[in-house]
Parts: sequence; structure tokens; C-alpha cells
Amino acid sequence: MKTLRLLLSLVAMLAGMPVLRAQVVVTEPVFFQDTTPITLTFDATKGNGALAGFTGPVYIWTGVITNRSTSNTDWKYVKSPSFGQADPAAQMTRSTTNPNLYTISFTPRTFYGVPATEQMLKLAMIFKNADGSVVGRGDGGDILVNISQSALDARITSPTTAQFVPAGTQVPVTGIASASAQLTFRLNGVQVAQQTGTSLSTNITVSQVGRNVVRFTATNGSLTASDSVLVVVSPQVTVAALPAGAKKDGITYINGGTSAILSLTAPGKSFVYVLGEFNNWQQTTAGFMKKTPETDAANARWWVQIDNLTPGQEYAYQYEVNGILRVADPYAEKVLDPSNDRFIPAVTYPSLKAYPTGQTTGIVSVLQSNQTPYQWQVNNFQRPKRTDLVVYELHLRDFIARHDYATLKDTLTYLKRLGVNCIELMPVNEFEGNDSWGYNPSFYFAPDKYYGTKDALKAFIDEAHRRGFAVVLDMVLNHSCGQSPMVQMYFDGGNPSADSPWFNRTATHPFNVCYDFNHESPFTKYFSKQVMGFWLQEYRIDGYRFDLSKGFTQRNSGNDVGAWGAYDQSRINIWQDYYSYMTSIDPTHYTILEHFADNSEERVLADAGMMLWGNMHGAYAEAIKGNGASSNLVGTSYQNRQFQQPNLVSYMESHDEERQIVEALTSGNTTNPAHNVRELPVALARAEAAAAFFLTIPGPKMIWQFGELGYDVGINFNGRTGQKPIRWNYQTEPARRRLYNVYAALNALRVNEPAFESRTFTISGRVNLKTIRITDPSMNVVVLGNFGVQADSITPSFPNTGKWYNYLRGDSITVTNVDKRLPLGPGEYGVYTSRRVKLPAAVVLSNKPSRLTTADLRLTAAPNPVATTATVQYTLTSAAPVTVTVTNLLGASAQKPVVLARQSSGPHELQLPVSGLANGVYLVRLQAGEQQQTIRLLVQH
Repeated sequence: MKTLRLLLSLVAMLAGMPVLRAQVVVTEPVFFQDTTPITLTFDATKGNGALAGFTGPVYIWTGVITNRSTSNTDWKYVKSPSFGQADPAAQMTRSTTNPNLYTISFTPRTFYGVPATEQMLKLAMIFKNADGSVVGRGDGGDILVNISQSALDARITSPTTAQFVPAGTQVPVTGIASASAQLTFRLNGVQVAQQTGTSLSTNITVSQVGRNVVRFTATNGSLTASDSVLVVVSPQVTVAALPAGAKKDGITYINGGTSAILSLTAPGKSFVYVLGEFNNWQQTTAGFMKKTPETDAANARWWVQIDNLTPGQEYAYQYEVNGILRVADPYAEKVLDPSNDRFIPAVTYPSLKAYPTGQTTGIVSVLQSNQTPYQWQVNNFQRPKRTDLVVYELHLRDFIARHDYATLKDTLTYLKRLGVNCIELMPVNEFEGNDSWGYNPSFYFAPDKYYGTKDALKAFIDEAHRRGFAVVLDMVLNHSCGQSPMVQMYFDGGNPSADSPWFNRTATHPFNVCYDFNHESPFTKYFSKQVMGFWLQEYRIDGYRFDLSKGFTQRNSGNDVGAWGAYDQSRINIWQDYYSYMTSIDPTHYTILEHFADNSEERVLADAGMMLWGNMHGAYAEAIKGNGASSNLVGTSYQNRQFQQPNLVSYMESHDEERQIVEALTSGNTTNPAHNVRELPVALARAEAAAAFFLTIPGPKMIWQFGELGYDVGINFNGRTGQKPIRWNYQTEPARRRLYNVYAALNALRVNEPAFESRTFTISGRVNLKTIRITDPSMNVVVLGNFGVQADSITPSFPNTGKWYNYLRGDSITVTNVDKRLPLGPGEYGVYTSRRVKLPAAVVLSNKPSRLTTADLRLTAAPNPVATTATVQYTLTSAAPVTVTVTNLLGASAQKPVVLARQSSGPHELQLPVSGLANGVYLVRLQAGEQQQTIRLLVQH
């Protein structure tokens, strides 16, 4: 949740005012310290007004900003066990006279449990219904209430927000102090009123064009406190057309790089300055922006030419809108973030420009003329055919420890051996914070610096192309988050304002986060197309995976998921327009949609040339677990969905699903002790069978990172989007390495053999026994598998008699009766081809059957449940070193592993202390050479 918040109320942040504004919350007493008993009153009609008229219980969700917080979004000591649950201790009391007023009383330091050694600075809060689906916020996001840090505090009570007035207006102002003091009002540093007491009211005449700062100060001996508010008088604006050749939005460098034309879309604003290192961050005549004529989309654009630049030098700059709000350039290709850049190591982003501390606040953009262009080494890359496409989706943070493009280049050998030919990067354009999945975007033309420089990204793409990989970017254009300048410029009452050129005030569909783009708006269409064209041209990417593409609609479905997914012609029109634009730039690019709408709509989009994500996670997970009745795999086929072309990118896992091995280990079928799916070797062997019944189905496929190694850390480990352990050590485990080799062999087969482009194929088997049959002039293919947990036999229905070759085993069978049943052990599978196809030279697979069992180790633990110490017993079939690990069900280590030197064959036992573990279920895993077995242990003190 916190990653999606605005950092501060924007006016308060820039004007230096206290953060409590618009009286969403008032306190009694007004001024208080951390040990003062207080009563908070929440007015549900103020701020975003989401809880106005609400009749159910209302709860406060609250924490503290302390001296250890890194920002105003870094809440400490958050009350309530879960955002989605009701907490009786946090329930507000509704007023009996005004049902929109709610109160709660407490003493801050004891209520939050903050240690005496930590300084409390602000109370942070929002208000919600029981499950958190309705949230009341302040005008600019979270509600922050200052805690007095001394015996004297001061506040302007009127006006509470910035004022826009004509020159010569008298503005009434009132300020109060927490104790009797000398009170002073100043206008732009000049005293206009003074008296002693606890309150002061006066009228201030404002004539100066631009920003006028009204400051209220209370002084009592050595103590001083102050507050301020802005009063803005609009200057006279010059109307002039954008110069010929200038970009409609963003930066155009001219005059050999000594000048730049800056253009900003901001319809309805009164005036705009550009401030930066080229004018010492001051409002200057040279930085005052002109407005385009009425004929230009309701005078949407502001522009100015900045001269006397030093070519090649980086300059930080911002736009100051209406004299109040400072924002970075939405089209900037680099931004500086005062809160997060300091955590980016120099090895990732060398010589990062320093933030202009003390000159401004908030994110700033960077311009630089005469940049040395990247020298592309590959200029004739041929993209893989869609029928051959094997996409590898990865998240830089969780894939390589250094999370940078330079290191990612080093993994291309691993991916090449795996046989994938397309790399899909989860969002890499600037998002909020550093530690994120990237689905909270704010700047669309700037690569996020946490992953490296723009040239490092280009070098990665260049090297990927050299090695035969296409590169696809995950792009988030359904929504944008609070750091976006386009959000900030049009924001009111906790949501985009009604006059926003780009955003809906509230989302038109379920599952929206941040702020919803209006893709019917010509402003949004223009912006989106500029984003789409930019990465295709500037970075030579090969296409996009568009996040939440079903959200590109103005047909309001509210919270009705079914209505949202129904056939929507307007949404089809939007996507056909965007696809046509991208195709005009790059005819062979890939557009992949995370759509999940009614198949009738997806079929139209697929037949128009777009590709659709096909989520088959559930069916394959059930197959691996041994629950055959729920494992229908036919939806993996584009033909099953009536697509005319193979434009279905099906997958067993993505970033959004639980890992299949985790599901197998926690809820796999256990009815056969000799083939217990909850044992890791068995689960991994069954994952081989799933891969065989996935990668051999014609049409493009996607693999989620480390799925080829049986990644078994749960998606909710460290929070759903939180950082996950990187497990390259899996390659040293024989069973996992075998799974990788099976993936590699299957990828090589499907990419190199024309049979997997065939349109003549069938998928059968809705329960345990499954088959795939492919008919093609080049060769025929039959895949057989038993996803049950007991031995069985299957009718293969080979297309012809004669020799059939088991591709993965390297042996063959002679078929005299195409319908003669073949025996298959539990989890056993085979990939048969009508002519011999050799495995790739780099792939080594033993002839060991894949119907693995683990009973030979005879691993047990007693007592079970256990309170203090369990006796672990096992039998080694041959001498081997032994390692025993204990993890929770999400795969996180629960205690230090037990590592034993080489032990002889035969029975053994060891004592396993568990008194330090919390009550719950744990996985005890024993690794003995190439053998491995896992059992569940219940700790119950």
C-alpha cells in the first residue's frame, strides 16, 4: 500500500507548511506532544470523501513518522494486524449528532508503543471500512498530523490552502500559537502585523505577481515556531505557437546543443516557469513559458527556449505550475530522486549526478544535449517466429544479486543453454522507490536507475540480439502513481481532478491501483503512443507485454469483474488503434496483452495480430499435484480458443502465481507412500512431465524465472511483491539440474523442428492419462503421460506403426499395434517422435525413468508433533555426506542446517532440537548425495 501513496500533500511539501490541511482530521488539543492524551476527529466528508455517508464501522489505519523514518511514507509502529481485517482496537466512534464525524482517543507514545529512545514526529493515518475496500484519505494522500516538538507551536488556521487571487486583493489571515507569544505575520519577508497573545488575525494586500509567501511566526524568549501559506497572483502570459521542428512534448535540442526548447502539456493552468540549474532555480523572465494558441487542443502546451547551455553538461530542472507546484518533466529520460537515489550503488549507476539539495524539493528531471549516442553492434536482428517463441519472464531484483543490466548480460549463456529465445523484463521504467515489482510507474521515458544506466540497458539489448534473444518490456499504461507529474498537476480530494487531461477521477474497473488512465482521451492516446514508439525506436526493443490491458476502457463496470471482462467493442477499438500505431513504426514487433477478457474479445484481438497471455497455472498445478480431475490442459492450445493464428502466449507460472513446486510440496497427493508428491524429488519429476505437456503444444510459450529449476519459495515470502531469495545454487542439485535439462531439450525440439508449427494436433485426457498428437510432413510427435500417483497404462494411438523414438530417453520402441496399451508408472511420461532427433550437445540426460520415488531413504521424525527435540531416522543406500535443513512452508530457512560428514550406508539417526521454533508446520529435508527426501514436522509446544 505505501508504495502507492503520494509522498506528501504537494502544496505543503513545497511551501513548507504543516501537513495537516483542509481539516480532514482535527485534534483536541490542537497542539500536543507525544505524551499528551488527545482525541482525533475524522470528518468523512473532507479529503477524498470516500467514507462520506458510510453506514458501517470505520477504522483508523495508523502509524508514526519517527526520526528513523526515511520519508513520510515510511510508517513505523503501524497499528492493526492486517489492512484487510477489522481491528476492534482501531474502531472509530461515530458521532450521534453528525454521522460523518468519527472520534478516537489515546496517548500517542503508549498507543503506538514507541520506545522512549525514538523521536515521534508525526501521526500518519488513513481511515477504512473493515476489509479496506473503501479508504478515506486526505486531499493529497495520507493524513499526517504534526506532533509538537517543543513548548511552542504555531499554525495558520485560515486560509489552510494556497490562494489564487487578482493583484491588489485583500486576503484575511489568522494564526494561532500553543502558548502566549509575540505573533507576527509577514508577506514576502516584510512584517504586516504583530501583537502578543495566542491568536492574530489581519488582512494582507497582495500585489506582487507570482508566488507570495505569508508566514506566521510565534516567538517566546528563545523559542520560535512558524507556519506559512502561499498566495499566488498570475502574471501576464504570452501566446505563441510552438516553434517549427520542436517536439510537441518534451525536449528539442537546437543550436548545436547550446539551446533547448522545453514543451509541457498543461491545459487550463494559469502560468508555468521552468526552474533549474541554468537559472539558479529562480523565476526569471527567460524561464517564463509561453502558451500555445487556442487552436492547439485548448491551449494545452507551454513552451520556452533555454539558451547558453554547455553541450554535454547535465542540468537538473523542474516545471513550476501556477507558482505552487514543482514537477519533473513527464518526458524526461532521466530523473533524480532525493529519497531513493542514495541507495543506488555506484557499481550499478556510476557517477550519478547529485541531487540539487537545498535548491528545490521533489523529483527533478535532467536534460543533456550532445549526448554520445550508443553505438549499436547488431543492426540486422531477425526476431524469432511467433510459433517458435519461448519467452522467459524475469525480475531483475530477484534474478541476480546485483540487479543490474551488466550482470544480466552474464546470464545470457545460462538462458541460451535453456533454449529460450525471448526475454521479458518486468517494468524497468522509473517507478516509485527502488524495491518494487515496477507496477507503480511514474516516469515512462526514463529507465529506473536502480537497474543501471540507459547505455547499460541498450548494451544488454544489443548483446541479447547478438545471441538471438528478442527483448520485450513489461509496460504499465493502465495506471500511473502519485510521483507522476501528470497526476500531480491535476489532483484534488485524494484523486485526479475532474479536469485531468489523462486520468479518470476514479477507476472504471475493478483491481485498479494508483490512478486510472482514460484511454478515450486524446491526451492519453497521444502520450501512450509516444511511450510505445519511444522504446521501440530508442532502445530497439522487440515489443511489449502490456499490463492490465483489460483496463483500457471507459465502460464503467464498477466492482463487477464479470461485466468488466465482457465483450467491449470500445476497448477493442482502443487496442486496434494502438497496435496499428506500433505496427506503423515496427511491423514485426510483438504486442502481448495481459487481457483475460471474454474469449470472444480476445479472439478479435488475436486475429488482428496481437498476442494474448494464456494463464494455465491452475491446470498444470493440479496435474503436478496429482489431482487429475482439475488438470485439463487443452486451454494451452490457441486452437482451443478459436484463434486463427498462434497468438496465445500460454504459461504455467508468471510473476503473479504461486510457484508450482510450492503447491506440490504443500498440497500434493500423498495417497501413494512410494510416490508422495509432497517429496521434492517426486514433485520435480512431475514438473518434468508438466513441461513435456506444455512446451510441446504448438504456439508461443512463457516460462517464469527459475521455474526450470523448480523454485520452491512461496510467492508470499517477504510479502507478495517483496524481495525473494535468489537460488542459483539449485543448479548443483541433480534433480533440479535434470529438470533444467529437460526444459532445454524440449525447447530445442520445439524451436528446431517444423512439426511444432503444425496446425494439425490434438490434446486429450481430462483426468490422469494425457496425450498430445502432432501430425506434420516433417515428422509426427506423440507425448504420453500419467499424472496419477498409481501405475496405469495408456492407449497411445500412434499415427503409424514402425519405430518410434523416445526423444528424452534416447531409446526407441517398435510399434506393431498403434493402440496397444503402454504401461506408465506414476508421473511417468514420454516424448515420442517418428524419426530420431538427437538431444542438443549441451544437454545431458540419464536414462533414469522419471517416475522417481524416495522411499529408499526411509526418512521419519518422531515424535510428530514435537515440542522440544525430534529424533530423525533415515537409511542410506550408499555412503554419502548428509545435510538436514528445516524450512517453513514458504521455503524460508527456520534454523541453521545440520551438515554431517560422509556417513556409511545403512540406518542412521540424529537429534533435531526445535524448541526455538514457533508452533506450526515445517519441512524437514534430508539431502544425501543425489538422494533427497522431505517430510512435514508439526511443532507444538
